[in-house]
Amino acid sequence: MSEQQAVRRVAAYRRFNRFYTKKIGALDEGLLGSGYSLAEARVLFEIAMGTDGAAELCATLGLDPGYLSRMLRKFEKEGLLSRQRSDGDGRRKTLVLEPKGRKRFAELDQRSRLDAARTLGGLDESGQRSLIEAMARVESLLEGRLPGESAPAFVIREPRPGDYGWVLRAHGEIYAREYGYGPDFEALVARIVADFASSRNPAKERCWIADLDGVPVGSIFLVKVDESTAKLRLLILEPSARGFGLGRRLVDECVRFARGAGYRRLALWTNSALEAARGIYAAAGFALVSSAPDPMFSDGSAAETWELSL
Repeated sequence: MSEQQAVRRVAAYRRFNRFYTKKIGALDEGLLGSGYSLAEARVLFEIAMGTDGAAELCATLGLDPGYLSRMLRKFEKEGLLSRQRSDGDGRRKTLVLEPKGRKRFAELDQRSRLDAARTLGGLDESGQRSLIEAMARVESLLEGRLPGESAPAFVIREPRPGDYGWVLRAHGEIYAREYGYGPDFEALVARIVADFASSRNPAKERCWIADLDGVPVGSIFLVKVDESTAKLRLLILEPSARGFGLGRRLVDECVRFARGAGYRRLALWTNSALEAARGIYAAAGFALVSSAPDPMFSDGSAAETWELSL
C-alpha cells in the first residue's frame, strides 16, 4: 500500500467516525435528551447488567479510574446507586442501582431503543438487512475475526403476528426430536404462550424473538410471578442458530429488562438433561436451588429451579 493510499484510508476512517458519532448523538450535551453523557449512560448500563465493581467497570469500558470515581460519586449524590459490602468478600464494595437508578436506566434504555427503531424505520427491509450485516462486518473486522468467522446478523426483536405459533411449533418439534418429549410438554408450552399473549403486562413482562433474515430462530419470555420476582421461560434456539452466543444474548436481554422493571429475583425452570441451556444460565449468574424427578420426563432426568438475585 502506498503512502497516498494510507492517507486516504485514514481520512475515510476518521470521516466515518465523525459521521457516526454525530448520528448517534454522542457529541450532544445530554445523550438522547437525558442530561447524561454517553460515558455516564454506558456506566449505568453496565451496572444494570451486573458489572458491580469499579475495577471491573474500568476494565470493561477502558475508563480512567479518577474519571469513573467522579462519575460514581455524582450518581450516589443523585440517589441512583449505592455501594454495598460484597457478601463473598467483606473488603470489596459492590455497586447497586437504587430504585431511582433502575428507573433512570429504564428510561434511557427505552429512549435508545426508540432512537434505533426510528433510524431503522427510515430504511426499507432490504436496507435494514444491509445495514445490520454491514455493522456485523465492521464489528468482526475490528475484533480480529476472519471473514469466514463472521457471525450471522441476528436481530433480537419483539414478536410479530405468527411468532407465538412459531414458538409453540419449535418447542414441540425440537424437544420431541432431541429429547423425546411428548404431548404433555407441548401442552405446557401452549398454556404458557396463551397466558402470556392474552394477559401480559408490557411494563413488567416481555417476549423476545431472535430473527435471522426475517425468520424466527430463537425465543425467550419474561413473565411476572409477583412484584419482586419474575420467571425466565421458553428459551429455545433452532440448531442452525446455535454456537454464536445467541442464547446468552437472549438471557442477557431478559436479565437487563428484569432489572430495569424493578424485580429483585429472576427464576427459571429447566431440565437436568439440557446441558447447553444450563451452561448459559450458570454463565449469566443463575444458581441451581432445587432439583426433583418429574413424571413429564420419561428419561429419568430431573426438573430444576434456578435463581438469580438482581
